[in-house]
Amino acid sequence: MQTNTRRDEDFELLRTQKEDEDFTKTEPWRIFRIQAEFVEGFESLARVGPAVSIFGSARTPEESPYYAAARDSAYHLAEAGLAVISGGGPGIMQAANEGARQAGGDSIGLNIELPHEQNANSHQTLSLDFHYFFVRKMMFVKYSIGYIIYPGGFGTMDELFEALTLAQTGKIEQFPIVLYSSGYWQGLVDWLRQGMLGASCISADDLDLIQVTDDPIEAADIIIGSARAQGYLA
Repeated sequence: MQTNTRRDEDFELLRTQKEDEDFTKTEPWRIFRIQAEFVEGFESLARVGPAVSIFGSARTPEESPYYAAARDSAYHLAEAGLAVISGGGPGIMQAANEGARQAGGDSIGLNIELPHEQNANSHQTLSLDFHYFFVRKMMFVKYSIGYIIYPGGFGTMDELFEALTLAQTGKIEQFPIVLYSSGYWQGLVDWLRQGMLGASCISADDLDLIQVTDDPIEAADIIIGSARAQGYLA
């Protein structure tokens, strides 16, 4: 099990108070930092047009077919006039920013301070830095009209199910949520159908929130078509 030796802002915010600690001396000041991150994010992203969030592993190497596919999806989205938002780091995030920048579009990175594996990539035309995951996640869902999910780990799963939960409960519009690579995602999709749906924990309509493709251009086209249908693109 990997242990983080560096205590970041999320860690300090979420850890349980010990009896001999006086949190009244620290929590009010932390609220101001959280507020400042919201204000900076809203001010910066409000001037950006309709955007698509691309999620996936920070560990994907540049020679991976997934990297090339994510770059192609982002290029196609940006070429159509949509901004591309990633987590700002390496791997799939870098591929997304690279493709959007190459197409001359808005290439946005929402960077997060992590004790490992997060270094800002150089392909961002707008780069924002966050200390708190929940503030960063708010920016992804508030400014996106679609999501493409590439293979990834726990963080990618968190982002996927955040979007699904918000769409299912009507907290956001039901924008396309596209999973790239049936070989990677089919096991999860089968479990959702057989496990969750089989146990009546979700409805059949909830599965319609997810689309799976093995074509990076089709992944982009699904969102472009939805954007046009809803009036976000001409």
